[in-house]
Amino acid sequence: MIRLLLARWKKAVLFAAAVVALGAANVAGTPGGALAAGTLPCDIYASAGTPCVAAHSTTRALFGSYGGRLYQVRRASDGATRDIGVLGAGGYADAASQDAFCAGTTCVISVIYDQTSRHNDLTPAPPGGVGGQDDPVPADALPVTAGGHTVYGASFSGRMGYRDNSTSGIATGGRPEGMYMVTSGTHVNSGCCFDYGNAETNNLDNGNGHMDAIYFGTLCWFSPCHGSGPWVMADLENGLFQSDSGGSENSGYTGNRNPFVTATLKNNGTNYFALKDGNAQSGGLSTRYSGPLPTSRSGYSPMHKEGAIILGIGGDNSNSAIGNFFEGVMTSGLPSDAAENAVQANIVSVGYGAPSPVAGGSLTPGSTVSLRATTACCTTRYIRHQNDNVVTSEISSGSSALDRNDGSWIVRRGLANNSCVSFESRNYPGDFLRHSNYQLYRQPMDGSALFRADATFCPQPGKSGSGTSFASYNYPDRFIRHYNNTVYIAGNGGSHDFDASASWAADVTWAVNSPWAP
Repeated sequence: MIRLLLARWKKAVLFAAAVVALGAANVAGTPGGALAAGTLPCDIYASAGTPCVAAHSTTRALFGSYGGRLYQVRRASDGATRDIGVLGAGGYADAASQDAFCAGTTCVISVIYDQTSRHNDLTPAPPGGVGGQDDPVPADALPVTAGGHTVYGASFSGRMGYRDNSTSGIATGGRPEGMYMVTSGTHVNSGCCFDYGNAETNNLDNGNGHMDAIYFGTLCWFSPCHGSGPWVMADLENGLFQSDSGGSENSGYTGNRNPFVTATLKNNGTNYFALKDGNAQSGGLSTRYSGPLPTSRSGYSPMHKEGAIILGIGGDNSNSAIGNFFEGVMTSGLPSDAAENAVQANIVSVGYGAPSPVAGGSLTPGSTVSLRATTACCTTRYIRHQNDNVVTSEISSGSSALDRNDGSWIVRRGLANNSCVSFESRNYPGDFLRHSNYQLYRQPMDGSALFRADATFCPQPGKSGSGTSFASYNYPDRFIRHYNNTVYIAGNGGSHDFDASASWAADVTWAVNSPWAP
C-alpha cells in the first residue's frame, strides 16, 4: 500500500511539473499566428484529466489543433452573416475578415461558437424570469491585441447576454466542474449579473444551488465585501458567494482592477468550491477562497446544477450588468491547482493588451491623444471624464495617474462613419465619448445606431483658424465645446447658454496633443 501511495504521489508531482511547463512553454508565436500545438488551455485541462466541455472565445483558439470558427457576425445593412475563424490552427481571430465584411455598416456578434466537439454554442438569450430578449454585443466595441494581432473582445453594456439551454457534457446535479474566464476590471458595475458558467435550463430562478457560474463585478450580495471591487465570486443562485458564509473572509482582497483579469471557479458539487483570480497580463493566480460549500443555507451542499451555459447574465436572465469577455472554458471534473496555474501561464503568454498603438497625438485610428482647450483662459485644461461626466480639467506632468488616464483617449474609426472618429476611454475599454441631450458623457458602447451616431465626431479645421474642431455626426452644425468647464455639442448661437456666440470659435477649437497616459 505504501509503495502504491508513493507511486501515485510521484505521478502527481511529475504531472504538475509537466503541465506547468506546458503552460509556460508557448510564449513564442508561429508565423500562422498560433501558439505551440498542444499547450493551449483545453490541451492542458485534457492532460490533467479534466477535459473542456465548452470553450468560447472571440480572440483565439483554445485547443492547439483548433482551426475552426470562433464567432459569427451579422451586419445591419442587409442581415447577412459571416463566421470569423482563426488565422491558423491554434491561432488568433481573423479580425481583418470581420473588418472587411462590416465595412460601411455595423455588425453584432450573433453566435459565439463552442470549440469543443459538443457544439455548446452561445446565442442571444431569450426572455427569462427577469428581463426580456437579450441583444447581441456590438462586434467592434472592444478592439484589443492578443499575440500581437488585433482582435475583438465582447463588450456587454446591459440588456446583452448569451445562453445555451440544450448543452452536452455540462455538469448536472452534484457533478464536479471547473471554469475560467478572461474579463476586465475596468468595465464593470453592480448590476446583476455578469456571469459565465452553469445555470438553469428554463431561464428562471429554480432555487439555491441550481447555478454554478463565475461572477465578476462590484455587486456585494453578502457582507462583508472589502474595498470597492470588482471581485470574483461564485453565483450559486440566490447569492454571490465569496465564502461558505457568503461574505469575504479575506480582508486583503479588495478587488481586481487590472484591464485584463483571469477569474476561476471550481466546485465538486457536494462539499467544496474555490475561487481564484489574477492579472491576465502577468503573474499567477491568487486563491480568494477554498473551502466548504455553503451549509447555513439549504440547497448548496450538494448542488442541483442544471447544465445550461450563460454569458453576461444571471440564471433568470437578470441582465443589468456590464462587463468584458475575451475567452472562457468549462471542464468536466474538478481541475487541479497545477492545471489552473498552467492555464494562467498560457493566458499571460498571449500578451493581451491595447490595440497596437500608432504615434500618439494624431487622429489616426489607434493613436492615443489628449484634447487641449485653446481658448486663452483655458489652455492648460483638457477633456477628461469624471464620474462618467465629461469636463475639462487642468492636467500636467505633476497630475495624478488617475487624472492623466482620464484625460487620454484612444482614437477609433467613427462608430457610425469610418471617415470620422470616435474616442474610446484610455482606462475604461469599451466606453466612449458620446453626447446625450447635448452634453458629453463617458458611456459603454451599447451597439445601438443612436449610440454610434452620438459617439461619432467629424474633424474639421479649427474654427478659430488653427487646431481642430469636431462636428457631431448626427448634429453637423454642433461642435464639441467647453463651457464653464463642462463639455457639450454646441451651435454658434441658440437657446442654450452653452450655444452662446461669445468665444464660440475658440471654445470649439482643440489642440490634438500627445497623450498624458500613452
